[in-house]
Amino acid sequence: MTAMTTTAAAAAGRRGSGAGDLGRLIARALRHETCTVDALIVNIAMPVAIMVVFVYVFGGAITTGSSGLEYIDFAVPGVLVMCAGYGAALTAVSMAEEMTGGMIDRFRTLPIGAWTVPAALVIASVVRNVATTGIALAVAVVLGFRPDATPAGWVLTAAVVAGYVLAMSALAVLWGLMVTSTQAAGAFSFVVLFLPYLSDTVVPAETMPGALRAFAEHQPITPLVETLRGLLLDRPIGDSGWIAAAWLAGAVVVATPLAAARFRRRTSA
Repeated sequence: MTAMTTTAAAAAGRRGSGAGDLGRLIARALRHETCTVDALIVNIAMPVAIMVVFVYVFGGAITTGSSGLEYIDFAVPGVLVMCAGYGAALTAVSMAEEMTGGMIDRFRTLPIGAWTVPAALVIASVVRNVATTGIALAVAVVLGFRPDATPAGWVLTAAVVAGYVLAMSALAVLWGLMVTSTQAAGAFSFVVLFLPYLSDTVVPAETMPGALRAFAEHQPITPLVETLRGLLLDRPIGDSGWIAAAWLAGAVVVATPLAAARFRRRTSA
């Protein structure tokens, strides 16, 4: 009986330590971001710069088609997606640094679950990028954006942004595990930043030529932006909400097991 109790207590301790290890690794990832000057610039200054450029440089030259919106109201939801997605994509670089910098070898000597390393990077990315998206939204309000979201709309807006960051971070971790250098890992962020330009983010998809319009209307960023636009401006969302949710859920469901398998393969070598 004593042996069984001791074994059960040890197992419980191991289960409890997993959450503790995860919390410490999340804090470590967040501290690393705040101690790195270029990371601070990317996470804070870049969303502000993008917002200013789209409102003041492009705003007077682009029409919003049949939406009838002022350009700032049309563009801000999409710019929020751009900022959140780019920040989340940088998780690929963090994952590649962990794999190539020797830190994983040190973690393997410690009594912690291997899954906590990529999981901590993803969770830290969600916390960091939801916060910086809030900063970008505050800048948009200063520049003249006036959201009409209901209380439920604000909650759903936060959920959509968090879901997008989660999906992009999971994909970024998978990419960071597939490549062998931080330079190659950084390529993922450029893809994520460029994709919104081929959507309903910067200009209405209806104004694009045939093939490009078809791509813009059926890629995942467009329903995501339309959902945020509807929530923030209290406008009808239509089918965009469930389509965006399906894209995000699909990305997480596909990327998570693939990343876990890839991480086990690389750390077992």
